[in-house]
Amino acid sequence: MKTNRRQFFQLSGAAGAGLMAGGLSSCSQPEAGQSNLQYIKEEAINTNPQHFNMCGYAAPKLDKVRVGFVGIGDRGSGAVKRMTYIDGVEITALCDIRQAAVDGAQKILEEAELPKAKEFVGDDLNFKALCESGLCDLVYTATPWEWHVPVGLAAMEAGCHTAIEVSTAKTMEECWQIVETSERTKKHCVILENCCYDFFELLTLNMVRQGAFGDLVHGEGAYIHDLDYWHFNKPKDEEMTDGAYTKMWRLHENKRKANVYPTHGLGPICQAMNINRGDKMEYLTAMMGDDFTLKQRIAEKAKEDPFFEQFVGWDMRGNMDMQMIRTNKGKTILIQHDISSPRPYSRIHMLSGTKCFAQKWPLQHIAFGHEVADEAKMEELREKYEPEIVKRVGEMAKQVGGHGGMDFIMDWRLIDCLRNGLPMDMDVYDAAAWSSITPLSEWSIANGSQPIEIPDFTRGAWKTNRPVELTLAGGGTTKVRNLVNADSEGQLSI
Repeated sequence: MKTNRRQFFQLSGAAGAGLMAGGLSSCSQPEAGQSNLQYIKEEAINTNPQHFNMCGYAAPKLDKVRVGFVGIGDRGSGAVKRMTYIDGVEITALCDIRQAAVDGAQKILEEAELPKAKEFVGDDLNFKALCESGLCDLVYTATPWEWHVPVGLAAMEAGCHTAIEVSTAKTMEECWQIVETSERTKKHCVILENCCYDFFELLTLNMVRQGAFGDLVHGEGAYIHDLDYWHFNKPKDEEMTDGAYTKMWRLHENKRKANVYPTHGLGPICQAMNINRGDKMEYLTAMMGDDFTLKQRIAEKAKEDPFFEQFVGWDMRGNMDMQMIRTNKGKTILIQHDISSPRPYSRIHMLSGTKCFAQKWPLQHIAFGHEVADEAKMEELREKYEPEIVKRVGEMAKQVGGHGGMDFIMDWRLIDCLRNGLPMDMDVYDAAAWSSITPLSEWSIANGSQPIEIPDFTRGAWKTNRPVELTLAGGGTTKVRNLVNADSEGQLSI
């Protein structure tokens, strides 16, 4: 069932009514033949006052966090498995359009000796029943991108917190929708940006917080990943659901000439620069080169298999796109994105300060001045600046896995915050600001790399908002269960 966002809000009675009550600004759609994407600039403008400041907001504590999962593909099934290791979690509901996906998640629960979850299987809108079931405190979303915001809105309207895979939103309209709905319902909307919890990123963030970098001057981040296999992983069934990306949705997304996946590189830099918490992104300018590979690969695949003929002639995104961002405090950020060039994986994370420099990918090093720290110095830095959260759950995270452990740290931290009534490390303003790079870059690219203002989703609150001390591990009371080296009670005390 193919339903666009506007159809969703027409069909979604409760959520739609709530959105109208929230006073969202109207969405301007492009006129026929309009090519400069002026509607993006119009959608970016929102003059409504802030209803409630979600930055620093601590929701009431939850002794148990009942979690419902919507979208159980590769990312979703991995999240289900990770959550089985976290004490205080009850996996109560599973939703997907495919019975086989739900069956796979039920098997994960069975192997962890956990109760079977209630199933919600059907059409694309069946997630509404899960959100309204009363079974969930948190709705965890790992669907194709077009459903991220509809699921998140339905969850918040039904009284649930929501955690959404990256990127959270695709349009400026959606960015404002999640902000205003989160503020009105006082329910968290967390962007699941796992790269903020990778070990090097956490180390350098703690160094920034402890003053080792002096003043941060510049940051660079990237998502450079040749996705050829995933783009052309042909579904085996007629419904086009048995493949890496259901209904080939990721290939469809690459018709959009924008940075459609900015948050892996941007998120950790924004955390280090205290974006939305003392500084804000002011404007960006974006550039994209031509497509030298995707259209050609489609033609090659079509010669091998008639299935791919339907994609021949598509006007695809270019290989590399870049965004240059300036903050209110005069700092600069460079973000790169390339998913179709045959080159090694690189998720650049670079921070440059007045006292220190750090970079990860292709090399990992820290420097004070011109000389790169040797291994002895690196070990000294790790001992001095290793964050408390890594000391508490780092080794366990490596055992559980998920991109080397960062996925597990992210999920553990999310649950620990909910159970201890702590503010979220990544709140709805981060979800909106980081995701807004997609439509804003689309406008800039279409308009000769002209600069475009980045909206202030905090509506001025960034000036007084304080950084969340995520490096300290917060309450740290949540335990981990079912690990091989668990203690006699079947848990590890952290």
